[in-house]
Amino acid sequence: MRERIKETGREIIIMVSMESGGGGQNQKKLNKYAAGCSIVASLISIIFGYGEFLLLPFPLEYFHFSDTGVMSGAMIFIKEELKIHDSKVEVLAGILNICALFGSLLAGRTSDYIGRRYTIFVACIIFMLGSILMGYAPDFGVLMAGRCTAGIGVGFALMIAPVYSAEISSPSYRGFLTCLPELGISIGVLLGYISNVAFGKLSLKLGWRMMLGVAAIPSLALAIGILNMPESPRWLVMEGRLGEAKKILCRVSNSEEEAEARFRDIKVAAGMDVNCNDDFVKPDPQKKTHGEGVWKELILRPTPAVRWILIAAVGIHFFEHAVGIEAVILYSPRIFKKAGIVDKEKLLLASVGVGLTKFVFVFISTFLVDRVGRRRLLLVSTSGIAAALAVLGACLTIVEDHHGKQLVWALSLSIISTYTFVAFFNIGLAPVTWVYSSEIFPLKLRAQGYSIGVAVNRLMNATISMSFLSLYEAITIGGAFFLFAGISVLAWFFFYFLFPETKGRSLEDIEELFSKGIRGRVEGLAMQRRSDM
Repeated sequence: MRERIKETGREIIIMVSMESGGGGQNQKKLNKYAAGCSIVASLISIIFGYGEFLLLPFPLEYFHFSDTGVMSGAMIFIKEELKIHDSKVEVLAGILNICALFGSLLAGRTSDYIGRRYTIFVACIIFMLGSILMGYAPDFGVLMAGRCTAGIGVGFALMIAPVYSAEISSPSYRGFLTCLPELGISIGVLLGYISNVAFGKLSLKLGWRMMLGVAAIPSLALAIGILNMPESPRWLVMEGRLGEAKKILCRVSNSEEEAEARFRDIKVAAGMDVNCNDDFVKPDPQKKTHGEGVWKELILRPTPAVRWILIAAVGIHFFEHAVGIEAVILYSPRIFKKAGIVDKEKLLLASVGVGLTKFVFVFISTFLVDRVGRRRLLLVSTSGIAAALAVLGACLTIVEDHHGKQLVWALSLSIISTYTFVAFFNIGLAPVTWVYSSEIFPLKLRAQGYSIGVAVNRLMNATISMSFLSLYEAITIGGAFFLFAGISVLAWFFFYFLFPETKGRSLEDIEELFSKGIRGRVEGLAMQRRSDM
């Protein structure tokens, strides 16, 4: 085991290199217990993906088939039975992200106070109550209350599942396990399509209530299951519960050496004596261990490293949706119709293909993020996104200039570029957003810092989904995608200059990567290029 000594003022800190110590090749093996914990924690993302899909604001008129039932989620049933106008449909669809924004901010403080595991439990209970309300809903008011409640649960889930997975994982497979919540959302969307088929044939009154209410069952099961999972060892160390933390680290590590190395790193990050082996250490009353004062350290008086970390976390969540993914996911039928597809069944088939593409490439990315690295995936992803959006914008502009005349080559290229955009987005930017932002914050600031990024994510999701139609009416649909392509180029430069590689680093070492600021990043990249030549 190799140690390096770093002097900071009067204090000597011993930092253990996780790459060379802690069990050698054993550390590179996926620990089955840690994987099981992350999988269970990520199941709530499947429920969220399912619930969000069923109330997406699709152009409903494209997908109603009298002989096969509804194929656009629960919204068309709701609109028909409750006799609500399009404005209420839009509010019902968009309110989830607004409530999730507040839910994520609340979850950050909650997870610092009661722990990561119980925060997942709270998320399950909140989402279950929301599902019950939506399934019961005799009128629009109760339905809206259920949707808002579920939205708060979604905010909790989006914030806590990646943080829990990141904190329980070893550096060598942290990216894989932290990708699982994003994969879960894709699985949930696919289950939404299955639910449409299964419940769409029921009566008008029962169909949509079953679609929405059935999510309460897995939420309850997950709430019970999560109580049997271990707490995050990093949170336990912050609480002074060292004996419990060490026992859990032994279970989620592949060797005693690895567990000991991780334990020492965590104690250093928590400001404890690395040689302390007590089972319980009473927290210093001068040190705030329940997240008090974190916002002051994040926003009002951040260190240079924390400032760049916060900029990076907020920026990646901003760009994830600013490149226009909601425009494609929500309005792909309208895009394909503009490109020249008029047959409803073909519109449905093309739109379902978007969901399948999303799932396939998110699945592939889970195996690449720890091998290829976060930074390289981001740069490749945004390059492909920019190129695909530019081609899509050009094709749609050409089709519009021909006043509805069908151009087979433009239609084909529009479909290919749409799928290419979804593929590049989901192999890099989509999963890496959640992986990267969950691992870069220091231990004390992680939960609440990450919650700020999730809040920005939900805000951008709502902004793009609710403004895209107005945007493309103002600057044409082709112009809208040219705008998204330009934003993708800005994202590439943002990631290139500001994002160091975190693959294989322990969570406790990552803060040091951001300590030099943007000037240090540029100098480091120049030195790296010279060494590669």
